[in-house]
Amino acid sequence: MADRHGFPTAPVPRRPLRRPALAALAALTALTALTGCDGGSGEAAPSAAGPSVIAPGRPGEAAETLSAEEARKAGEERRDKPNEADFSYVSGMIEHHEQALVMTGLAEEHASAGAVRRLAERISAAQKPEITAMRSWLRRNGRGEGGDGHGHGGHGGGPMPGMATEEQLEELRQARGGEFDRLFLKLMITHHEGAVTMAEDVARDGRDVQVQEMAGDVAVQQTVEIGRMRSML
Repeated sequence: MADRHGFPTAPVPRRPLRRPALAALAALTALTALTGCDGGSGEAAPSAAGPSVIAPGRPGEAAETLSAEEARKAGEERRDKPNEADFSYVSGMIEHHEQALVMTGLAEEHASAGAVRRLAERISAAQKPEITAMRSWLRRNGRGEGGDGHGHGGHGGGPMPGMATEEQLEELRQARGGEFDRLFLKLMITHHEGAVTMAEDVARDGRDVQVQEMAGDVAVQQTVEIGRMRSML
C-alpha cells in the first residue's frame, strides 16, 4: 500500500474487540437469529411471544422452558409479598416454639440429669430469639399471630407435626427424676422432628427469602439436637 505521494506505508493493525464489544456483538447476533428476517426484505419478523426462557427448577427438580410472557409473570410473582405458606409457617412455628419453651421450663425444674438440663437451656436460648424474629417478621408483613386460618404450620388446619398433647404435657409435669428425663427426651425428639417437617414444607411451598433462611436454620439446628437426644436415651 502507498500513500498519495507514492511512498509505501505500513498496514494499520486491526484492534481486537474489547470484552464489552464482544458481549454486545454476541447479544446482537443471538437477537437476530431469534427474530429472523421476513422474506429477505431486511425487516425483522414480529414475534408475539418472544424468545423462550429456561427457568431452573428447585433443588432436585428439572428446569422448565417458559415463554416470554410466562417468564414475565413468574418474575412478577417472585416480587410479590410472601405467600400463604410463609405466613402459615411463621405463625405455626411461633406456637410450636412456645410449647418447646414450656417443656424446657419443666426440665429446669424436674430433670435429674445435668445433661438434660443443659440441653433444655440450649433449646430455650435458641428458640426465644427465634420467636422474637418471627413475630417481627409478621408485623413487618402486616399480620399478627393467628387469624386468617394460620397457626397450623401449613397442614390443612390440623394439629402441627410433633406437638405434644395436653395429656402428654400433664404426664411430663407429674414425672420426676429419670422418668422425667426419658419422657422429656422422647417428647422433644418428636417435637423437633415435627419442626423439621414444617421447615421442609415451607422450603418447598414458601416464597419469602427470610422465611426460607429461618426455616433452614431451624432444620439444621434441630436435626443436630435430635441426634444428641437420641444418644442420650
